[in-house]
Amino acid sequence: MKKLAVAALVGALVLAAAWPLMALDVFQQNARLGRGVNILGWDALWQDRARGKFKDVHFQLIREAGFNHVRINLHPLRDGQPDAHGKLRDEFFNTLDWAVDQALANGLLVILDFHDDLAISPDPAGKKPAFLDCWTALAEHCQNRPDTVLFEILNEPAPQFTQESWNEYWRAALAIIRQTNPSRTVIIGPAKWNGVGELGNLKLPADDRNIIATVHYYNPFPFTHQGTPWTAQKDKLGVTWTGTEGELKAMEQDFSQVVNWASQNHRPIYIGEFGTYEKADMPSRVRWTAFVTRQFEKHGWSWGCWQFANDFALFDMPTQKWVEPIRDALIPKKKD
Repeated sequence: MKKLAVAALVGALVLAAAWPLMALDVFQQNARLGRGVNILGWDALWQDRARGKFKDVHFQLIREAGFNHVRINLHPLRDGQPDAHGKLRDEFFNTLDWAVDQALANGLLVILDFHDDLAISPDPAGKKPAFLDCWTALAEHCQNRPDTVLFEILNEPAPQFTQESWNEYWRAALAIIRQTNPSRTVIIGPAKWNGVGELGNLKLPADDRNIIATVHYYNPFPFTHQGTPWTAQKDKLGVTWTGTEGELKAMEQDFSQVVNWASQNHRPIYIGEFGTYEKADMPSRVRWTAFVTRQFEKHGWSWGCWQFANDFALFDMPTQKWVEPIRDALIPKKKD
């Protein structure tokens, strides 16, 4: 009996040790992502670490606030500055490794999001070789990272992509990733800015189940983007969101498209971006944020709000304080 007990114990220990190396069900992986926040895309640290505003402590603050992951917005073409052979700068990888190490040390999952859509989308065909070279370098560099690090192929592909050209584009990148990262969870969204209404055109490979589908959500756009200087909404202010019957019905129609697609394709969903610009009134921002976030969670979707600092900000860098009404709308305080 003692030998059997010892054998059983040894077997259990071996299984426990091997678990991190075993393929995790992609729905479990999505559940682990849970609640997240986009970080680092526009921080000066990519050009000069000494000028960076984001510090080690911010990873700790994000975790303590109740977030489960960070979506690190990478610009390999802008910041990696690939040479003629596709090699990225050592400084780029040094900063990337620092960010990943800090996130993991604080118990946060990591999404490495290829965020160079503004550089690629105007000329997808012309930028494709450089894009694929970057993914070759990123995939090789990160191939030994744990399964708590995920890849996202490209943020918001638009406007020159067609659905067909985008499907060809991400398939080429996925093939490169799978050469060195056969069991890495990969996130892929539809063309036209990862729009909810475009999911039906996303044709994921049936033989690769370790993929999470992503969409972004900023509806109604005249509300969430009012006053943004880079859109047609820059002079349109005073738009409120009160949760009227019509507003809720519009959202239900949006979300039902995602629910139906996810069910038909048996894929988990990640809401990679959502948020409201600072020119909207705070009560409306809080109502909208709280409502959409609870809807995401009701449907079992993970999410990453846009974004930690700069605009649509969750954290005020000058004062080093949370924008508490938005933070609490995203992650409600536990009742005593």
